Amino acid sequence: MALLTRRSLLAASAYSYGRILGANDRIQVGFIGYGLIGAQHVHDFKNQRDCDLAAMSDAYQPRMEEGIQACGGKARGYRDFRKLLDDKDLQAVVVSTPDHWHAMMSIMACAAGKDVYVEKPMTLFVREGEWMTKAARKYKRVVQCGTQQRSGRHYQKAKQLIQQGYIGKVHSIRMSSFRNVMPGFGSPPDGAAPADFDYDMWLGPAPKRPFNPHRGIYHFRWYWDYSGGQMTNLGAHSIDIAQWYMGVKGPKGVSSFGGRLVIDESGETPDTQDAIYDYGNFTTTWSHREANQGRRAPGTFGLEFHGTKGTLGVSRGGYEVYSDMKSDPANLIPRFQGQTAGGPRRSEFKPTPWVENIKEPGDSNEQFDLHVRNFLDCIRSRQRTVADVEDGHQTAVACHLANISLRLGGRKLTWDPEKNTIVGDKEAAAYLERPYRKPWDQVLRSFNL
Repeated sequence: MALLTRRSLLAASAYSYGRILGANDRIQVGFIGYGLIGAQHVHDFKNQRDCDLAAMSDAYQPRMEEGIQACGGKARGYRDFRKLLDDKDLQAVVVSTPDHWHAMMSIMACAAGKDVYVEKPMTLFVREGEWMTKAARKYKRVVQCGTQQRSGRHYQKAKQLIQQGYIGKVHSIRMSSFRNVMPGFGSPPDGAAPADFDYDMWLGPAPKRPFNPHRGIYHFRWYWDYSGGQMTNLGAHSIDIAQWYMGVKGPKGVSSFGGRLVIDESGETPDTQDAIYDYGNFTTTWSHREANQGRRAPGTFGLEFHGTKGTLGVSRGGYEVYSDMKSDPANLIPRFQGQTAGGPRRSEFKPTPWVENIKEPGDSNEQFDLHVRNFLDCIRSRQRTVADVEDGHQTAVACHLANISLRLGGRKLTWDPEKNTIVGDKEAAAYLERPYRKPWDQVLRSFNL
């Protein structure tokens, strides 16, 4: 396969810069990857009034054909995504591939003069986020990370309440996702890749491995080569909102425990994981279970902010504030056999709510549409998006740190968010970057990031 050269990318970039979008111009969008979320993105862009779904690329021929039809049947099909990037009629691309391709494709798209909507988790390892940010700034590209909750109106209202101190000082955030997929998906043997699946292209910069049905198409998420498991898949959404609401770049310390403890199959990433984050003036925890859904108490959420006056829970379905009761602290001390001398004295204070309870629904479909709308508007205005590449990087870093801690037995990692490095732990710092497989390592180096 011929490589997309840096010269051809720069030529494409120059062409893109030369074309200035007018108010009535339609934005031509290409899609790389037509899986679960890729199909959602095609649907969402189709809802927009000012863009054309012009091109589709997928390493799996049946999915590419499905994607072309979903785009209206007129999209140009490319088995090799590099030819899509060479398409000078496109102004933007949507990257909906497995995680290990997000950074490389986004960098190449920026260099080709395309604006990029890239799914979360934005990266497979920490250094990729630095490279992506440099590429976006170097080539002056608009990049939107697929953390769609940021565009949800009810998420934005809840953010205002947190930042205005409505529930008091937030000192604890709890995040979780629980389900039961027992007995798992099995352990199929290695074998030959389907004739209509370009497995070598699918692997891309990842290590060369024998084909297995669980390594391609969907189950990639169970392997470290391609993903950070549910920590980066589901945890990224909650961590993104937590850091966005609290106005922080990243944690100061992280410890995480768990592993593949229950599901007996060929996968590697944890089916059970707990992570504790230290942000200095507040703490955060993430928990996921793949083998027990449990029972959640009514009124609780998978993401909850705990303040000195009450709790705010938020999800794609809406948000709710439920107040704590203001009381005389002495009345909260347990009594057993009566009042003893010298201790706090109970009073007749009647408990009252600290704040009014609030409950507001949300529209989970609306936030996808609004996220796409923000991206297209920023393509025209050249402003940064609501989920800029740097935001996506900072969210992914917090997820990666938890996974690094887990893989090193749960030891605490100290993170410097300004210098983007793990402090005082060379073994842990070695996980911040992984080698790319040839020839993709050469492509990366050609951009001098």
